[in-house]
Amino acid sequence: MGLTIEVKVGKKRTIVIPKSVAEALGINEGSRLLIEVKSGYMIVRPLPDAIYLSLHGEKLAKVTLNELEETSVEEQEKGGKRT
Repeated sequence: MGLTIEVKVGKKRTIVIPKSVAEALGINEGSRLLIEVKSGYMIVRPLPDAIYLSLHGEKLAKVTLNELEETSVEEQEKGGKRT
């Protein structure tokens, strides 16, 4: 999707991300962004969070809920009980 929008830099050099851009990239309040400067350009990319990656990221292994629970119990037993 090609999208080009001009924005104005505000006080304290803030940039408001237009709604159409935020929606296209899945950026919401609290989203983290990575800003890179390369060859005189600023590149802004959203950083996916753990929830996004769990839903949309590459799957490296398949784990059942039972396996997850068993591992959780084992790790808790190793670390002692916490209250």
